[in-house]
Amino acid sequence: QVQLVESGGGLVQPGGSLRLSCAASGFTLGDYAIGWFRQAPGKEREGVSCITRRDETTYYADSVKGRFTGSRDNAKNTVYLQMNSLKPEDTAVYYCATVCTVAAARRFDSWGQGTQVTVSS
Repeated sequence: QVQLVESGGGLVQPGGSLRLSCAASGFTLGDYAIGWFRQAPGKEREGVSCITRRDETTYYADSVKGRFTGSRDNAKNTVYLQMNSLKPEDTAVYYCATVCTVAAARRFDSWGQGTQVTVSS
């Protein structure tokens, strides 16, 4: 069974850091580009970052560029999102997926439960 499990979220003060993990089961995560998405209450899901399959190039939304860093450990079948200098506007449920664009995400049907990130003082 193909499954993605996100973890690592929590409550953090502005300026703090969190590292999210996306663990895959039922398939080899290294065979896919992996996207991180987030959805805040009342807002549409937005793309945060993408790490490619071949050369592990990472791409970031302008809103997180310079603060978030994506990486992958294919031996652990896991992808990570290191989030630094967190802002209240980063508050959302974060998801990973084997797609990288918002258009593809609309057709993606294997979402995990996500992990809640709350940035608040």
